[in-house]
Amino acid sequence: MDMMVILFSIGASFLLAVLLGPLFIPLLRRLKFGQQIRTEGPQSHLKKSGTPTMGGIIIMFALMIAFLKFSDKTPEFWVLLTASLGFGLVGFLDDYIKIVFKRSLGLTARQKLFGQLLFSIIVCAMLYNMNHSTEITVPGTGWGVDLGWFYYPLVVIIMFAASNSVNFTDGLDGLLAGTSAIAFGAFTVVALQTSAHESAVFSAAMVGAVLGFLVFNAHPAKVFMGDMGSLGIGGGIAAVAILTKTELLLIIIGGVFVLEMLSVILQVGSFKLRGKRIFKMSPIHHHFELIGWSEWKVVTVFWLVGLVLAAIGLLFVI
Repeated sequence: MDMMVILFSIGASFLLAVLLGPLFIPLLRRLKFGQQIRTEGPQSHLKKSGTPTMGGIIIMFALMIAFLKFSDKTPEFWVLLTASLGFGLVGFLDDYIKIVFKRSLGLTARQKLFGQLLFSIIVCAMLYNMNHSTEITVPGTGWGVDLGWFYYPLVVIIMFAASNSVNFTDGLDGLLAGTSAIAFGAFTVVALQTSAHESAVFSAAMVGAVLGFLVFNAHPAKVFMGDMGSLGIGGGIAAVAILTKTELLLIIIGGVFVLEMLSVILQVGSFKLRGKRIFKMSPIHHHFELIGWSEWKVVTVFWLVGLVLAAIGLLFVI
């Protein structure tokens, strides 16, 4: 693939996000689309209440314009579009309800689950129609197993896990924007190595979009991406891993997201079984805040961890 296409994809989406920020942020502020902060969260976050949210629209818009411009309209294109925009739509509805009804929780767990399940099933149908391989391979080995029909429930699990773990990571200024840029940067390389043209262009466009958004989301954040951004990113990264046949590699490259989700599972499980918490607060980035780390220190350390994990993941494909 022409590397210029990848570079143009990154540059175009970055530039679009940077240009859209000054347009959308004042609009969100005028519409009073401000973030409602959970009272049970870190008390230092209460001062962020009212910061414009639903900034994920900046990411999704910049991503889609660049992706439409530099990709071919293949079946893979439509899978990526459906996964990212579909999950982003679920997030949009969640954000909208939070804002309109002025509460920190939007869609009910059942409603969000239904939306994620719906678009996961649509993606499965699209994969089936394009005769996508149902084989799972172990990174760095030649060993694999064809799961047949059992592959599709695994796709649903991957999309659920990726979108929700990415969503858990969105809790500090710049945390998700930075870690997702690193992960998608790694998957751009993976897609190039596996000759997955659409996945490479999509990943590159996402890198530019989230980095452009980071200009406004870095501490102190002028805007939050909301669930529209985090679920859209999660659905997108799951689709890229599936299309490049690196489903298991997502666990390594997206290791920060995995750690965030595991911290929530362990915290809830420990409290229900033992009546005791493992962490001061979950997801785990809040634990580090509460032991005295500054928000910026937590974010930069997590970025570094994400960078190391992405480099380790790339060792399996380069």
